[in-house]
Amino acid sequence: MIYRAVRPLLFRLDAERAHHLSLRAIALAGAIPLVRDAMRRLFDVRDARLQTNICGLEFTNPIGLAAGYDKNGTAIAGLAGLGFGHLEMGTLTLHPQFGNALPRMHRVRECEGVINSLGFPNKGVDAFLAAAEPYFRDGQRGITGSRPILGINLGKGKDTPLEQAAQDYCELVRKVHSRADYIVINISSPNTPELRMLQTRAYISELLAAVISTRNEAPGDHRSPVFVKISPDLTDAELDDILVAVGATRIDGIIATNTTLERRGIPVGYAGLKGGLSGAPLRARSTELIRKVYTRTNGVLPIIGVGGIDSPQAALEKIRAGASLIQIYSGMVYRGPGLAHQINLGILKECQRLGVRGYTELVGTVKI
Repeated sequence: MIYRAVRPLLFRLDAERAHHLSLRAIALAGAIPLVRDAMRRLFDVRDARLQTNICGLEFTNPIGLAAGYDKNGTAIAGLAGLGFGHLEMGTLTLHPQFGNALPRMHRVRECEGVINSLGFPNKGVDAFLAAAEPYFRDGQRGITGSRPILGINLGKGKDTPLEQAAQDYCELVRKVHSRADYIVINISSPNTPELRMLQTRAYISELLAAVISTRNEAPGDHRSPVFVKISPDLTDAELDDILVAVGATRIDGIIATNTTLERRGIPVGYAGLKGGLSGAPLRARSTELIRKVYTRTNGVLPIIGVGGIDSPQAALEKIRAGASLIQIYSGMVYRGPGLAHQINLGILKECQRLGVRGYTELVGTVKI
C-alpha cells in the first residue's frame, strides 16, 4: 500500500534517478538495526516447503534478486531484509566504468517493461568487496544462517577486446571466489559491444574452460559454483553450442535469461530506444528458453529463471518450465519491495492446493 502511494512520485523522475533513490532508501533501512530487524520480521517467509539445495547451497526460498539492482553492494543489508533467498550483486568489472551515455533507462509503462542500455556501470570489483565486507561478516548463509545466499555477477570491461575477455573473467574470479556463494559469468548483456559474441562456438568453450580452471585452482577449500547467464535471443543452434560447452567444462548451472533486443509486444514508440528489454514483455520468451534448456539437459542442470516475474503465477510458470530458482528485478519497479514476500506466499498456497511437500516437486512439470 505504501509503495502504491509512492510510485506515482517515483515515476515522475527519470527511471535511473528513481532507481538510485529507491536503492538509497533500502540502504538506509538496512543500516539501522531496528529497522532491518523489523523488515525481516515483515517480509521473511520461513517454511520447509520453500527450501532447496542447489549446488550444495542451502536456500531458504527460491526467490532471488537479479543482478543489476545493486551493482556496487551498497544496499545488501537492506535488500537481505526483503524476503529473498538469494541476492545477486553486480555486474562487476575489473576496473570502474561509467557505462553508456545518459539517458539509458526507460520505463515502458503500457506493458510494464523496462529498457536499459546501462553498459555495466560500477565502481569496480575492489570497491564492491570493500563495501560488502560487513555483509560477509554477518553470520552464516542459507537456511540456518542470518543472511541470504550471495551471488556475484561478473562481466568483461567495455574496452577489453574479445580475445582478452577470458583474462578479465579469470582475474575477477580470483578476486571474488572466497567471498561469493556462487559466481555468474555474464556474457549475454546486449549493452556491452560484442559481449554476446562470447556465447558463440568461437569463444564459449575456451572461455568457460579458463574460468573453471581458475576457480578450481583458487586457494582455500571453498569452490563457488559457477553459472552462465545467457541471452533470450539465441537460436536453437547457438543454444546447443552453449550447452555442449557447459557440459564439457562442467559449469554448474544456467541463468536464463538476460534482457532481449526484441521489441514485439511493446508500443511502436519505444522501438527506437537502445538497450535490452526486461519486465512483462520478456516473460514468455524467457520461459520458452528455460523449457528448452531443461529439456535438452534432461533436467539435470540447475536453472535460475529470470524475465517478467511480477506475481506468484509468473514465478510458478518459470518453475514448472524447469527453473529451480527464480530472480526478480523489473517486477519490483511496478510491484514494489514486497514482491518476494508476495511470491513466496503464493508458492506456498499452490503447494497447499496441490498437496505437495515442497515447490521442488513442481520443477519441470510442464514440457514444451
